[in-house]
Amino acid sequence: MRIYRAVAVLMIGLTFVGVGCSRQVAGSAQPDPNKPPLAVTNDGYGIAAGFDNAPVKIEIYTEPQCNHCADLQHDFGDQLAYYIAVGQLQATYRPMIFMDNNDDGYSAQVSNAMFLATEGATGTQFQRFVEQLWANQRPGGKPPTKDELREYATKAGISEEVAKKISDGGSAVDVKKMDDTNFGYLYDIDNVSLGTPTVYDLDKSEKVDIYDNDWLNKLMQS
Repeated sequence: MRIYRAVAVLMIGLTFVGVGCSRQVAGSAQPDPNKPPLAVTNDGYGIAAGFDNAPVKIEIYTEPQCNHCADLQHDFGDQLAYYIAVGQLQATYRPMIFMDNNDDGYSAQVSNAMFLATEGATGTQFQRFVEQLWANQRPGGKPPTKDELREYATKAGISEEVAKKISDGGSAVDVKKMDDTNFGYLYDIDNVSLGTPTVYDLDKSEKVDIYDNDWLNKLMQS
């Protein structure tokens, strides 16, 4: 997939000029008493938050330094956490690191932290952790410190034991293979308008128009 990357990064940069998202109000269902699970996908490069029998399943392609990905989390993170909690949604995150200058850069470290969270966090806690990571992003700056990662994890409701695993680091995923694999999936979804964030409806096998301000509610009602 590397042969497409130079073009893709350019297209990614052009895709996001003048776009944004808006917050919406969630429904009235109650949280499921069984904690939504969190698991690494069979291919090893995605993180599925929510029940396997959820009626709606999506993939979210995201880059830790992408400011539009931060907008998505700011505007729709609460809704995503809610629908995951009530068992109506399974959201599979597929991180990418195309904004890094090396294989151990900012995005690689944040992506690795996301995979470390699968060692004990619930699906809802993971969604909250993602919100914390993107709310505190520093594009082009230094990656989160160990103390910051621990703080973000505990704010998300993740246990101290798992938060310590996240902050201590350790390799949880091959970030190069993760990036190549997830870029390949993204290219297959739309090889013209490549970019993050991209949301893909796994049930309908189609890209979701996330610039429709009511996209998530519409998706959940479809």
